[in-house]
Amino acid sequence: MSAPAPKALLFDVFGTLTDWRGGVARAVAAAFAARGAAVDAHAFADAWRGEYQPAMERVRSGARPYAQLDELHRENLDRTLARMGFEGLFDEDERDALARAWERLPPWPDAPGALERLRAIALTAACSNGSVGLMARLARHAGLRWDCILGADLARDYKPRAGVYLAACAALRLRPEETAMVACHDHDLAAARAAGLRAAWIARPLEHGPGRPAPEPEQEWDWIAWDLHDLADQLGAPRP
Repeated sequence: MSAPAPKALLFDVFGTLTDWRGGVARAVAAAFAARGAAVDAHAFADAWRGEYQPAMERVRSGARPYAQLDELHRENLDRTLARMGFEGLFDEDERDALARAWERLPPWPDAPGALERLRAIALTAACSNGSVGLMARLARHAGLRWDCILGADLARDYKPRAGVYLAACAALRLRPEETAMVACHDHDLAAARAAGLRAAWIARPLEHGPGRPAPEPEQEWDWIAWDLHDLADQLGAPRP
């Protein structure tokens, strides 16, 4: 596309840069195997992730004060264990350890290298619902190098609330139109666009597992790319 490259790129992380489903399922499978228990690890990961939006909505709606996603993930783990009939399987320390699976997600193969390319032409920042601590540990594990980590902890709120995107722009001393949100989720991009940011859609066909219909963008976003290297090419980032 002909739009000029933004001065900063803000990235969704869970799904866009990392394989949350595969990473969580591996951690679940290992934890259950250590206890000699059988589980459909991918179904458990899906159920755990299913608690994600309802937990954040209680914060967004004002029903509870801001709580970091680490705390919500831990609470959601307890809910998922109880709902799936495993309430007493793990002790507190084991559940704390399993909840940290979200800090050890594998990156999509293109993510580390393409992120380095994009850093050559723009500021890059995580704009995630994950806490700063979670994002820092995940970045070290997955090899994701940021200029800074922004998002929920900065705004003390959760996407897709406009304040999360606007706080990230303000932290970088940039106007919203000088930045772009990069995500594989249309609802994230729609909220960012409504806040004045530009939007780059990335295809992640395996986010929810194999055998699903290929994702298609729901709007004409500023950039539509089939992986992060495609986006880097469109933005004129140098190749290694």
